[in-house]
Formats: sequence, structure tokens, C-alpha cells
Amino acid sequence: MSLLNNKVVVITGGSSGIGKALVMEALAGGARVATCARNLDKLQDLQAQDKLFCYKADVSKEADCKAFIAAVTERWGGVDVLINNAGISMRALFEDTDLSVIRELMDVNFWGTVYCTKYALPAIMKSKGVVMGVSSVAGYRGLPGRTGYSASKFAMQGFLEALRTELLYTGVHVMWVSPGFTASNIRNVARSSDGSAQAETPLDEGKLMTAEQCAKIIIDGLVKRKRTVIMTGQGKLAVWLNKLLPSLADKMVYKHFLGEHDSPLKKYINQ
Repeated sequence: MSLLNNKVVVITGGSSGIGKALVMEALAGGARVATCARNLDKLQDLQAQDKLFCYKADVSKEADCKAFIAAVTERWGGVDVLINNAGISMRALFEDTDLSVIRELMDVNFWGTVYCTKYALPAIMKSKGVVMGVSSVAGYRGLPGRTGYSASKFAMQGFLEALRTELLYTGVHVMWVSPGFTASNIRNVARSSDGSAQAETPLDEGKLMTAEQCAKIIIDGLVKRKRTVIMTGQGKLAVWLNKLLPSLADKMVYKHFLGEHDSPLKKYINQ
């Protein structure tokens, strides 16, 4: 029997990509799953699932997060697992980026995690459950062209690490996972310098880890209560290289992102 059987698992941002795959993986493990999205219509193809509760919420709004968690606890009496997955990215040089873009990324990626965790924590402490953040290698190593994204993920990880230490002897487990490049729509909706969606991806999505593969690794780490999970050899190399040889990491990361299709870094090369 799955260790998730009949557990109440809350997953933010379940309408697509890794979030949707996490919903399906948790349901397959027998969990009672609650998920949210800003557009409830995007959750419609999930709503026929048994043991699934869908809710309209924008995690950048504290009131929405509070109402979402309250609705879950009213429906199922508590929360065993909170997976803070909802997030957005960006791709633009800081020099060219409107500050509203970075503010939006912080509101969704960081504050969304803080809000949902704040209101779910009393129930999770009662169940001695798990708080998880879906982060990124960008939370360990700043990535050029993604200043707001890296900042939001660094903030998420700092928050979760501090919380984990606070709750060390309470029975609550706090962790985060860092997927590598995963085939999803996150790059298509990533923000440009003016806040508009990119509407394209610089990567060959067909060569990336699928959202379903990523979700399996995440749920496995959740069940095993791992401290952190860094996926892909490239991600692990980036994290360790940044610790051991940070100047070399600067050059290698720069070279990697300069090689992207239509890399914004080419602006500086051509000057």
C-alpha cells in the first residue's frame, strides 16, 4: 500500500506541467488531492478524478491562499502534505526588465509559498506532515537573464531552510526539490522584459525530462522525506561547481546561456 494512501496532499499550480503531473502521481498513490489554479477552466480535465478537489486561487494573493487552505481543511479535515509548486519564470536582461516583472515573480514564487505554508502549517503540525517547495537549480546558482527567477527561488529556499530548522523537533518535515530543465509550458509563459509571455521556448523540449518523470522523482523524495532533491547530472554539477569553483562556474554558466537560441546575453557580446 502506498504511503500516500488517504493522505491529504495540497498541490498549488496543478493546471499544467509538473503541477498537473504531480496531481496525477499523488492520485495514483491513493492520496486525496487538492489543487488550485488562477483559471479553473484549466483544471476541468482533472475534475472527473476521484479524490480530487479543484479550487480557483491566485497564490500571489494572501486572501486566495487562506481561502484555499480553509476550503481543503473544511472538506477533508486537515492537511498532510503541502507542495508549493505554482511558479513562473522570466527571460530578459535585468538592465531591460521592468521592475514589475521581478515583483510578480516574487509574489508568485516566494510569497505564494509563504502564504500557503502559513495557513496550512497548523494542520501540518497536527499531522506531522510535509511542507515542500518546488524550486530550481536557479535557487542555488544565479542564472543570467533570470535575475527575478533566481531571486525568488533563493528566497524560497532560504525561507524553507529556516522553517525546517525552526520545526526540527516537531515531527514536521520541510524540504525542497530542484528539477532540471523539464518539458512543460513554463518557458512559453515566462515573462519578457515588459511582462508579456515569451510564447516560445529556447530549448528543444523533446529532449528534456518529461513532467511525468519529474513528478515521479518528486513524489519518491516526498515519501522518503529527503532533505533536498537535485535532479539531473547537469544540475548537481552546477551546484557543486558553484560551491567549489565559483569563478569557473560564472564563466561556464555564462557560456551555457549565451549559447541559447536568441540569448539576451548576445546584446553585451555585440557591443
